[in-house]
Amino acid sequence: MRNVALAPPSVAPLTGGLADSIFDTAAADPTLAVLARRTDPASRAWEEVTAVELRDEVVDLAKGLVASGISPGHRVAIMARTRYEWTVLSYALWAVGAEVVPIYPTSSRDQVEWMLRDAGCVAVVVEDEQAVMTVGSVCGALPRLRHVWQLDAGALADLVKRGALIPLATVDSLRRIVLPDSTAAVTYTSGTTGHPLGCALSHRNLASACDTLLAGWGHTVVPPGERQGSVLAFLPFSHVYGLLVQTLCVRGGLVMGHEPDLSEEALSAGLRSFRPTYLCAVPSLFERIYKNFLHASQEAGRGALFERAADTARDFAAALERQRLGGGSGPGFDLRLQHALFERTVYRKLRAALGGRVIRATSGGSPLSRELSLFYEGIGIYVNDGYGLTEAAGGITAQPLGREMSGTVGQALPGTDIAVAEDGEILVRGPSVFQGYINDETATRAALRGGWLATGDIGHLDSDGYLTITGRKKDIIVTSSGKSVAPAALEQRLRMHPLIHQAVVVGDNRPCVGALITLDPLFLAYWRRSLALQSTTPSREAREENALREEIGRAVAAANSSVSRPESIRVFRVLPEPFDVTNGMLTPSMKLRRDAIVKHYAFEIDAMYQARARPARQNMPDELSSWDEADNVFR
Repeated sequence: MRNVALAPPSVAPLTGGLADSIFDTAAADPTLAVLARRTDPASRAWEEVTAVELRDEVVDLAKGLVASGISPGHRVAIMARTRYEWTVLSYALWAVGAEVVPIYPTSSRDQVEWMLRDAGCVAVVVEDEQAVMTVGSVCGALPRLRHVWQLDAGALADLVKRGALIPLATVDSLRRIVLPDSTAAVTYTSGTTGHPLGCALSHRNLASACDTLLAGWGHTVVPPGERQGSVLAFLPFSHVYGLLVQTLCVRGGLVMGHEPDLSEEALSAGLRSFRPTYLCAVPSLFERIYKNFLHASQEAGRGALFERAADTARDFAAALERQRLGGGSGPGFDLRLQHALFERTVYRKLRAALGGRVIRATSGGSPLSRELSLFYEGIGIYVNDGYGLTEAAGGITAQPLGREMSGTVGQALPGTDIAVAEDGEILVRGPSVFQGYINDETATRAALRGGWLATGDIGHLDSDGYLTITGRKKDIIVTSSGKSVAPAALEQRLRMHPLIHQAVVVGDNRPCVGALITLDPLFLAYWRRSLALQSTTPSREAREENALREEIGRAVAAANSSVSRPESIRVFRVLPEPFDVTNGMLTPSMKLRRDAIVKHYAFEIDAMYQARARPARQNMPDELSSWDEADNVFR
């Protein structure tokens, strides 16, 4: 195996728990704005919350928790969207030494029962009556559960009243006995196969990556001439990435707003009104934003202009990258002139759609495509593509400042070691690596090998220590000819086509690689209008079907250009509905449930491969002329 690590960490070691940062900031700078919230949900106006105001809210709620019997080591689940109360509640729990168990509010009844029972939760905080009913339906199987608190019914205010007579000294004494290695949270894995596993993360685990990132990269969040940076938190705090964002903001003194509604309309409005300086998101959102830019331009009749501007942005960013890595002199005169023209006419309008103040961003959860990374850098927003996982508290790598390389997830954070085993599996060790899986010693021993965490991800390190992720070990497809194929890169390239919403590559024990594809309804509607086919006769429908088949075929051919012929997609089928959490095809963190998808669409997959034997149609595009038969896209 190969091992690469950067310089030793330069941050001060943690001496207490996560809640200490709330009290330390309030003592050092009481009027510093640390959070922002909407006093009226219907309003887009934000009200700042100072450090001392947040501390007082945390203390008052912590006293209520003590009065309700919450003690050090007790586990309390939070089953809510990303909202202001989530932050106050989690820090109140940490202030009394309790452990937070984040649960997605969209989790099924069985998932909720499993996690509450597995973690041994004594209380659960939910948002609404529907969630109360879900928890109530499983209470009989949860003998340790004592409290179900509903946010929308004023539960936190009731807790504050209940704790009015608890002395402040009680909270202070409980907070001061919390040690860095005390468990802070039990976060559950995605559960793409079998029951999710509860990862025990200590206060040190959650703080270490945050403190390292703040020490080395914190200044990149703050625009020139301003005192503070700001982040709109919309990623679920139920996922370790969202938890990392919250911890970063609170420990780093960044103003954090909360957006619980993940609909495109609400998120777009939240970005424009809050106007963050830094954006933390996942690749699917960066893809969605890009496609929305393209769709809006097409609807306005400026699609060709946008595509030229996007190409220029990528070329400009690639030239900058070659320059900072010592491989070129930077953008030439013509490219700089063209880029300056699009800056005035296109790029600043794109940035305005994100609030107009975003200077950098971070992508996590899965690798970001090089093409997207270059696009965003070219329009003036560098996206730091990092790497982390639940078992390592979300933070393992970052892009080195001034040496960023798109298409990789950067280098190991200071104090973290990365190794790549002979079979390509990425191994990690460092202060963010978790304590183990609760109630599952066998899984813990399998994951922690001699101090190294076996991540289950596969990838490679270059000679300079840049890590490239190629997929998940368990997702590797082996065709009947013995060819191993990592599906992630192919799926990523397919999704770059405007018409394609989702893609799942299949082919285990099959003669070749295939793909299941879902379409983007907005772009499909635009594409159909742009065909300008006349009449409504059956022949028109057939011509539209042929045209769509050719367009998807071109997207597949473009994806195949990055792999060898044995790894290329030879057959595909377009499905009538998207993969979603509600139909069981996605996890709550929006990861593909591959086993469930393959099982659910077994008939379609069989039919797709049976179609290979038919003669190729004459109207297939040139780049697909040597292929086997592609599927009927409307079946």
